[in-house]
Amino acid sequence: MKILAVVGTKNTGKTTLVTMLVQELVKRGHQVGTIKHTHHDFDLEGKDTWKHREAGARMVVGSGESTFFLINESIELDKILKSIKNLEDLDYVIIEGFKHVDYPKISTTGDEDDFTITSVDVFNMDPEDVIPLADLVEERSYGLIPGSDCGECGFDSCLDMAKAIIRGEAVEEKCKMKKFQEVELFIDYVGIPLNPFVQDFIKKSIEGMVSSLKMDDAQKSPEKIELTIRNVED
Repeated sequence: MKILAVVGTKNTGKTTLVTMLVQELVKRGHQVGTIKHTHHDFDLEGKDTWKHREAGARMVVGSGESTFFLINESIELDKILKSIKNLEDLDYVIIEGFKHVDYPKISTTGDEDDFTITSVDVFNMDPEDVIPLADLVEERSYGLIPGSDCGECGFDSCLDMAKAIIRGEAVEEKCKMKKFQEVELFIDYVGIPLNPFVQDFIKKSIEGMVSSLKMDDAQKSPEKIELTIRNVED
């Protein structure tokens, strides 16, 4: 799952650009999700879900033809991205806002930093201009940063490699942690890098324990096994 942020000040065409990129990436066969950063409440006063929250519910879930979650707190972006990764098998997540993140960015105002892949004037774009822009997104975006700083890719840190991808001087496939990521370990939503040996050890150990359990035939050949360990005080 690769990540892109569209950043800029208010009324500079961020939402317009996000919708253009989503349409183009979907047209190319990608599964795309979006995250909107806002200072406003998403729930409407007087609605049933609003009444649930006013009554004190910490989380409200609306389930019908669509499903949404309302949580009475601000959640860190990496935690949101990790949750999205568990819920849906997406190719891209496009974020509107979050200008200080260490992920590839397209700026709608000309302000740039080490993670900006390009700047655009949305109001002077022609419809076909989104094509080379989507090409750039496919080439220079990347997923969740491992944070292992193992040096196997040839860079001193994961952030150095990320910046090189932004500049077009590296590709994400060089990351050993990404290449062999059959097993992922998260502790309180923080990813813990695992080398291939540790991944293989954990995988075979868990698979061996699971195979000894009483299960139906469908459960004996799962696509994914999830294990959650909670530290609960006595």
